[in-house]
Order: sequence, then C-alpha cells, then structure tokens
Amino acid sequence: MNNLKSLFLLIIVFISFLEITAQTDSVKLKTPENFFGFQPGTDRSLFNYDPLIEYLQLVADVSPRVKMIEIGESPMGKKMYATFFSSEENISNLDRLKHINKELAINPNLSENEVKTYTNEGKVFIMAALSMHSTEVGPSQSAPLLAYELATTTNPKLLSWLDDVVYMIVPSHNPDGMDLVVNHYNQSKGTKYEGGNLPVVYHKYVGHDNNRDFITLTQSDNLAVARLYNKTWYPQVMVEKHQMGSYGPRYFVPPMHDPIAENIDERIWNWTWIFGSNMATDMAADGLAGVSQHYLFDDYWPGSTETALWKNVIGLLTECASVQFAKPIYVEKNELRASGKGLGEYKKSINMPFPWNGGWWRLSDIIKYELSSTWSLIKTGSIHKNEILLNRNALCKKEVKKGKTMAPAYFIMSHSQHDKGELNGLITLLDEHGISVYKSFDKIQYKGRVIEKGDYIVPLAQPFRAFIKEVMESQKFPARHYTAGGEMIKPYDITSWSLPLHRGVSSFQIDEVVDDLETALIKVEFPLLLDDEHSDNTKSIVFPVNRNESFKMAFAAMSLGVEVLRVTESYKVGEVILQKGDFVINISKDNSGKLHEIFSELTVSPVSLPENISNNVEKLELPKIALIETNFHDMDAGWTRYIFDTYQIPFTIVKPGEVKEKDLSEFDVIVFPDNNKSILLEGKYKGSSGTYSIPSYDPQFTKGIEKEGVQKLMKFVNDGGTILSWGLSTGLFLGAQSIKITEKEKEEFQLPVPDISDNLKKKGLYAPGSLLNIDLKTDHPLTLGMQKTAKVFSRGRPVFSTSIPYFDTDRRVIAAYPDDNVLASGYAKNNELLEGKSAMVWAKKGKGNFVFYGFYPQFRASTSGTYKLLFNALLLK
Repeated sequence: MNNLKSLFLLIIVFISFLEITAQTDSVKLKTPENFFGFQPGTDRSLFNYDPLIEYLQLVADVSPRVKMIEIGESPMGKKMYATFFSSEENISNLDRLKHINKELAINPNLSENEVKTYTNEGKVFIMAALSMHSTEVGPSQSAPLLAYELATTTNPKLLSWLDDVVYMIVPSHNPDGMDLVVNHYNQSKGTKYEGGNLPVVYHKYVGHDNNRDFITLTQSDNLAVARLYNKTWYPQVMVEKHQMGSYGPRYFVPPMHDPIAENIDERIWNWTWIFGSNMATDMAADGLAGVSQHYLFDDYWPGSTETALWKNVIGLLTECASVQFAKPIYVEKNELRASGKGLGEYKKSINMPFPWNGGWWRLSDIIKYELSSTWSLIKTGSIHKNEILLNRNALCKKEVKKGKTMAPAYFIMSHSQHDKGELNGLITLLDEHGISVYKSFDKIQYKGRVIEKGDYIVPLAQPFRAFIKEVMESQKFPARHYTAGGEMIKPYDITSWSLPLHRGVSSFQIDEVVDDLETALIKVEFPLLLDDEHSDNTKSIVFPVNRNESFKMAFAAMSLGVEVLRVTESYKVGEVILQKGDFVINISKDNSGKLHEIFSELTVSPVSLPENISNNVEKLELPKIALIETNFHDMDAGWTRYIFDTYQIPFTIVKPGEVKEKDLSEFDVIVFPDNNKSILLEGKYKGSSGTYSIPSYDPQFTKGIEKEGVQKLMKFVNDGGTILSWGLSTGLFLGAQSIKITEKEKEEFQLPVPDISDNLKKKGLYAPGSLLNIDLKTDHPLTLGMQKTAKVFSRGRPVFSTSIPYFDTDRRVIAAYPDDNVLASGYAKNNELLEGKSAMVWAKKGKGNFVFYGFYPQFRASTSGTYKLLFNALLLK
C-alpha cells in the first residue's frame, strides 16, 4: 500500500513538473494576440506572411515540441517553410522518423520483422497545406493559435496524441498570394469596397489554378510542397485546407463524391472515410453545425495537392464557408442552399445531419472549425497509428506486385523524338514525382515491338505505380450516373492530363514483364547532362525548329541584341539539312559571351556548323508584344505570362480599359487569351440569358475596351498588326465590325470566320476539357516545326467555319479536326460533331493578320505539344 502511495505521489510530482515546464514555456512565448496586436480571427483583422513566419519561428525557438525547416521559394522569391509539431522526443528524433517514413513508403523489400520494427518505432506524419488559395484566409490565420496550443498545452489527451503523431504544416502554401490579398484587404478596409475582389490573380502567375498544377509542377511553391510527399518526408496523411462559397454548408470533410480515380487502391479511399467521419463526429460534438460529407467535390483527376493520393498517401480535403476576407457576413436562412453532387437541397440529410441555420458568420468561426478539424485529424492518426504505418508499406508492396503481374508493365519512350527537349522535360518531371526512369543499353525486340538502345523505360513495378499509370496513359473518364441509365455526374474539372500526349512525346506500353528488358536497364541519373558537341571550329549554331527550346533560344538571343536568322527554305550544308524555320546564330566575338548566358537553358545540344550561314535565311526582329489581361482573376492570361517569361519572350501588359487611349502602333502583336467577351468589352459578365452581373470589384478595375477600343484594334490589324485570340475572346472579333475613318465615315466589314460552337452545343456537343486530334496545314508559317497531326486541349468552343471572303479579307484553315477519331484523351460527348470542322484559322484584314485558336495553345502550361503554334504566330509577318 505504501508503495502505491509513493508511486501516486511520484506521478503527481511528475505531472506538476510537466505543467510548470509548460507554464514556463508559455511565459517565455508571447500569445498570438500579444504578438500580432489582435487575436487571430478578430473581425476585419489579418496578418500577412512575414509576421506569420516570424511568430512560428519564435514558437520553434522556445518550444522543444516545434521545429521549422525551409522547403523552397515562392515564385516571387519568398522563403517557404514546413513547421513540425509533436512530442519533444519525436522532434528531437525527426531524422530517424524521416528515414522510417521513407523505408515504409518506397522500400518494397522490407522483411516482416523490419516492418514491425518500423511500425512500432515510427509515427504518423500528417501534412497540412494551408490557404493555397489566398482569398481563403482562414487556415493560415489559424496557424498561430494552433502553434501556441501545441507548444504550450498541458492537456493529457493532446499530449498523448502527439506521442504518436507528427503534425506538419505548410503555414502558407502561397506566400505571394497571401501578401497580395491581405494588403488589398487592408487598403480597402473602411471604404465601401471593403471585402471586394482582388483585381489581380492571387499569385505571381496562376491564381486559383495553382491547385491545378500538381502534375506539371510548373510553379516553385507547388514544387516545394510536392517534394515533401514525393521525395523527402513521405507523410502517410495529407490534408489540403480550403474555403468555399458562403451560401451552403459551413464545412466539408471527406469522403469525396463520385467519380473517383480508378487507379488508386481501395485502401486509400477507405481511409478517407475514417478520417472524414471522425472529423464530422468530433466537430458536431464541439457544437459546430453545417458539416457536410460526400458532397460536391470529386477526386478523379490528379491536378491538386491531393495528387499525393496517387503516391499511397491518405489524401484529404477540407473546405470551410467563407467570409469577405476578414469582414463578417450575415446569412439569412432563406439564402442557404446546396448545389452540386451529394446535396440536392439544403436540408438535414445523411451527408449533412446537423445543418447550420444561418446568422452571423465570421473569420473567428472559420478558425473554430479549422482547429476542431485539426484536433480530430491528430486524434485519428494517434488512434490508428500502427494500422496507418502498416498500410503504407503494404500498399508499397502491393503496387510493386501489380506492376509485375498486371498490365501495363512498362511505358517506353523512344530517345529519338520529334522534340527531344520535351522528352527530357517529361522524364525530369517524372523524377520530381519520385518515379525511377531507366534507359536500355541494348536493342530489344519483343512481340513486334523494337526497343532501341538508349530508349527510355518506365517500369510500373514501383511504389507510385498508380501515378505512373495515371499520367502516362490516355484518359478515359470514369463515367458515373446519379441513377442507372440516368444523368451522368459531370466532371469537376478537366478530363485529360496524359503527359506524353499533352507534350507531343510518342510512347507505347508493354503489358508483361520481359526478362531480356529487365537485364538491359540502366537507371537514369538526374539532373540530365547536356552533351556539348561544339568545337573550336564552330562558326554557326543551328537551333532546330521542331524543338520548343529553340524558340526560347531565339527570343533570349534577340532580347540580348544577338542577331538571329531564320531559314526560309530547307537546304543542305555539308551533311546537315537545315529545315525551313530553323534558327541560326553566326558566332562572332561580339556575341560569343552572350550566347553562354542562354545555353544554360538548353536540355538538348543544338547543331554546330563549321561555316557561317547566309543563304536562304532572313533576319528576325524581336516582336513588340502586348498581352491583354483583365482584372477579373485572369488565370489564362496569367498562364500566358508564365509561358512568355519561361521562354524569355518580352511583353507589355495592357488592361482592357487602356486600349482606347493606348497608341497601339507601338506593338506588332496583341495577344488575347481566353476570356468572356462581355468582360473584355464592358467590364462585367453577361450570362447566357443575356442579363449582366455586377462584379464585386472597385469600379476603377472594371473598365472595358468598349466599342471605340474595338475599332482601334481593327485599325491596328488593318494597318499591319497581328492579333492572336483563343477561347471566348475570339467573340470580340467575329461578326460585324467597323473601323473609324473620320468622324463621319467608317468602314464596315466582317471576317469570313464565324464561330459555330453554339449550334454544336445545341446538338449535344459537350467537351469539359478534352484532348482532341487535329490535322495541320503543312509548310505554313504558323505550323513550322509541327508534325502533320497534333493533339490540342479544348473545351468545345469556339469551333470555326469559313466562307469565301470579300474585299481585303482572307482566311486559311490552319488546323481541322479529322473526319473520324476526334477524341484523343478524356471525355467529349458527341465529339463526332467536330469531324472536319476548323480548329485554327488565319484571317487577313487589310495589311494585318488574325490568328484564331479553337483550343488553348498553352493550357495551364501543360500542352507543350502545341506551343509552337503560338510561338510561330508571335513571329508572323
């Protein structure tokens, strides 16, 4: 009995010691309210990125339960971090736990005893990416409260959970956007436009589309986040924290709604039910109403941060109802509604058993929901620690086994591609995704297929097999219906993302393991090394037109003042055939130093010649380019800016409202990315019913081109300029047009290029984002470097027809859909309606040119197979 009393006293002393230690730490550590000058979540108060990081670093400096590491850089150069929270012992042992994560995730050869040892010793890592969409401020604003609680808590339950779990957050997935949004809100606070929309994309380039970039990983912030689960920390669970609209449920937790990706193992989907159901239960127990599940959000496409799902990570999504940044809103009960899959009406249902009934909704409410969902995630990770860790290695082994026993067994890419640079880019991207790529060191023949020495092979017997299969094959949309034979559940986003098809890289699959091939594989090491084939005798360098990076070199060289020539007719120089459209730089003392600056961007060596080239060439002039970008979160223009910057193409941004006053003669080319005609013309959105919606912007940001501006654009072309237009922006230039000659005189005309997509839609055409085949007009200035056929990304509009022109107009069909087999990848209902229709048209008016695209030549920087159709147009004379 005395021994029991002594033990009891020791326990009390130990607990008291822990409480005193925690209290001491909390005394050293400023509360979030003291640090920021307000409690995070306070109405109309937001902090930006630097103070957030400063506070989290302060917490890490004081608390042994917290550690911060740098993980990368944002597109605007801000350092990015991951912050780890766990028990003191786990934080001090992070390197060992990181090793265990990696072994369980990607080592299929672990013995049963090794798995058991790692499972017992390891911890569940839950990774949270906060506020990638920067207008969705709540998750990042909650981070200091989360950090303070985890650093100072004496709650025995929470401390016991932290013994089993390492909770790691990226406190702001989009630092640049966070500062843009917070600064905009603070500038408008107190004015009648407080809470109005930010008049730029909330990112250097892509805005909301940063959550569409997790296959191609073009943006540096996304790359930094993806590396955490692709190549470094290998968390078992990942949650992406977002906000949604204000009129529906207050919160969404998994599981997702159909359709779901068929390549992902059922165990992953079942685990999302467990985490999601626990969140719904725990949040309801905390008195938080309006939590929904199995609603609106599907998970069939791998563009978001949840691409981690295809890497055997239990990938989760949460969405909270928004306020106007930090401005509270009042929602009447009759304004509440449900829209989309899973909730036909806003009523108590199995997918929302505890509805919210309206009232005030504040940033502090969002933070309550964020914290409650986080505690539930950590608790679930702790409860199921061993199962989750065992599951990770079981899936690793299962996927490798599938790769050895199920088709396909390999994807093969010839080393001899039309555009070798795109091949190099593709395999480098696979490496970023944690995929091993191999080369064949011998020629192999198998069932009529020939694999040449040097060809690239991607075996599917890898832990991330689901991802390999998903991005290397053509897509077939997993059509699901609300009822048998009834309406199909429409896709949330696009339906095609095949890397080879989008990049114009040829590949094929072999469906079974080939012993001869297995013994002929050499693993490719990254980064790839450029073979320097230049000699001291080199007099000129040729950049073949079939390579995208040749255009990059041409634009970069011209920007540096280096003379660039372009071949006007194909001919032979020694043993080298110069193709029409190739770029040539003759080496001189004046330019040799500048060329070294641009050669670092190459992935494929250009062609060296021992003589200067002067025959069958013309000097290129660097075009002066205007890019039209609206203030309406113009993502397609943002992607175009990204492409132009990446390919070193100089340009000037012109807002629609500036066109009337701008001297357009200072430009050679004006580029109109996809945007609604009414937004461009009038600065407001016109719906299909013909009614206008007033935009939520300060009016100074909503000025349109207006009719006078359109007339100036027409005069610009008539005088010799070029306009490029794709998507809905083409509607600005089709139909009846006029050019003002004098105050009393104008010239009226119509281009012989109507858009017939509305008629096709009425007949049943539906292309929600599909990859379509086209046939190209060869030996045309717009198609130089292209093959006879290509694959283009389309949403089914516009689609062009042509007619015999009058007066000083003309037209040529540059690309048309084939007479059969229009669909290359994805889903397009009644796509036979496109057969033989025009997909790209050149039109002439006066001395100038229009180039109209019925597809996106640069869609989300993922369709490099059609970049040359854009680049050639920029150089069109």
